[in-house]
Amino acid sequence: MLKIALPKGRLQSASGSYLEKAGWGLKDYESGSRSYRPTTGLTGLEVKVFQEKDIPVQVAIGNYDIGICGLDWVDEILARYPQSPLVKVRELGYGGGQLFLASSSLSPWGSTADLRRNGTLLMVAGEYPNLARKAAMQLRLKHFRIVPLWGAVEVYPPEDADLVVLHAPSASCLEARGLVPLSPLCNTTAYLIANRDSWQSKDMSWAISSLLSASPPKDSPQGPKEKSLDWPSLNGDDWLRLAVPDGHQKEPSVDFLRKAGLKVAGYASGKGRPDLGMEGVAAKVIRPQDMPLLVACGNFDVALTGKDWLRDHLCQFPSSPVDQLLELGFGWVRVVAVVCGDVPVSSAVELRGLVESGRLVGLRVATEYVNIADKFARDHHLGHYRIIPTWGATEAFLPEDADLLIENTQTGQTLAKNGLKIIDVLFESTACIIGSRDISPQRRGRRDIFLKRLAEAVG
Repeated sequence: MLKIALPKGRLQSASGSYLEKAGWGLKDYESGSRSYRPTTGLTGLEVKVFQEKDIPVQVAIGNYDIGICGLDWVDEILARYPQSPLVKVRELGYGGGQLFLASSSLSPWGSTADLRRNGTLLMVAGEYPNLARKAAMQLRLKHFRIVPLWGAVEVYPPEDADLVVLHAPSASCLEARGLVPLSPLCNTTAYLIANRDSWQSKDMSWAISSLLSASPPKDSPQGPKEKSLDWPSLNGDDWLRLAVPDGHQKEPSVDFLRKAGLKVAGYASGKGRPDLGMEGVAAKVIRPQDMPLLVACGNFDVALTGKDWLRDHLCQFPSSPVDQLLELGFGWVRVVAVVCGDVPVSSAVELRGLVESGRLVGLRVATEYVNIADKFARDHHLGHYRIIPTWGATEAFLPEDADLLIENTQTGQTLAKNGLKIIDVLFESTACIIGSRDISPQRRGRRDIFLKRLAEAVG
């Protein structure tokens, strides 16, 4: 049996077209599908769908023989683990673009020579911390700090990061967003990769030949994103710095802020710095997962995120100065413990019994909530366990690549569709406003006014 990992997200549609031309006849792999196990007319082939960033890891550890993902994510893992057993088989000819080290057009760094001359601490942010560190070291930056992010990278400079590492179709696309491409780091085209041991020991010729004979689909033209509204000049100490969410929380957040009487200009259309139309409030769009730590570090005064991400942060940093200030009532989910449907347990207590009996050894826990999952496993005395960080599509990991999930769900229908069952509800989560206890008196006054306005909309 040959096992292949396919990407969800940015490469999914083009990969589906490519595999169709290769004669694989995949079903349930179109964009928007909730199935993580597409079926194929080929025998001897097992297919599973993951978030793209997880694929090089799964191939490297030998869970999958081959995979398709962007070269950027392959180079990201190799930047930290250069001896990783990954084979770059071939570029597939679609998903083109580059990874860049960039600064803001408002910053004093217009070239890599400027960076080398700089003697102050530089904050380098992005989803690629290993490539960011490698670039900083190759440029011989004197003082730098890497800030790992979940996404929405382009809005961080110049206020919250000096430099960013991010993907773009071209340098001109970055320039149109108000960024300066200082150095290209690697290509981001789709690549076929393989596990070295599988490559040497398994007969993959029948699958590889079909893949390499297919003609690549044409990339859709990607024009430059519209430049974000300017972040106000934060002179003085009374500006309230607000983080609002990207991703699936964006749409309900837009509706709620409008209900509160804010105009949210540019938010729904994808601008990174929307104008809320409220004096003294400056907003940026970032990922909810990043918000608690950035509020704790003083980058933002308040943020609209989920209780789940606040709890995950506090599990890691129990003395953090971040508090929940206001519950908003939308975005309800349950954070649950999940196992495969045929596992003979119906509770965390029974799972512990399975571990203690020796029938389940070395529990593998896959999750986006790394710190919540770690606390759950410790609190329930689940023996020797290993946390597997994921970047989404976590349901795909059971049962072959994990034994337990800590996941969020609304109805549980996706879990049931994938043959999974809930054995424990850890807590319920809704959207909320969080803020830091370490805030100046001037900003505290502005924050109280803002919270009062939102509280009126909650009711």
